[in-house]
Amino acid sequence: MLLEIKENPDPILRKKTAKIKDALAPEVQQLILNMTETMQKIKGVGLAANQVGLSLRLCVIEVEKEIYTLINPKITAKSKKRFQSEEGCFSFPGIYLTVPRANEVQVRFLNKEGKPQKIKASGLLSSALQHEIDHLDGVLFIDRIKKPKVEKTQTQTN
Repeated sequence: MLLEIKENPDPILRKKTAKIKDALAPEVQQLILNMTETMQKIKGVGLAANQVGLSLRLCVIEVEKEIYTLINPKITAKSKKRFQSEEGCFSFPGIYLTVPRANEVQVRFLNKEGKPQKIKASGLLSSALQHEIDHLDGVLFIDRIKKPKVEKTQTQTN
């Protein structure tokens, strides 16, 4: 079943999501299927549960034809080395921004079978993990963009 994507400024996008207590609950398993189907139908790389209106710590990612289901994900390590990549977001249709991200991340999570997993990622998967876990923390990709500093200029009067 295709799910409706919440767009900015929907307040659910700014809320930190709740941990899932039972990864194997039928409603969680159905949500995983629906989110995966929705992500693939709209040709995306990732989708977080709050983007479909549910404040749950769950996201799905597809990179190089591999689907990752992450329940209660947590970034446990980030490299100091950073890179810039262009990102889009279903909650900001048509907007693409260059976002600085850690080159590599390590993430702990439960898979769709409820088993603890750890993944170390770089490149597109690293970006996608950071983007989706940000969503689950109520952080949007626009928040990662450096705001230009506005310098005051003094005007002289004679």
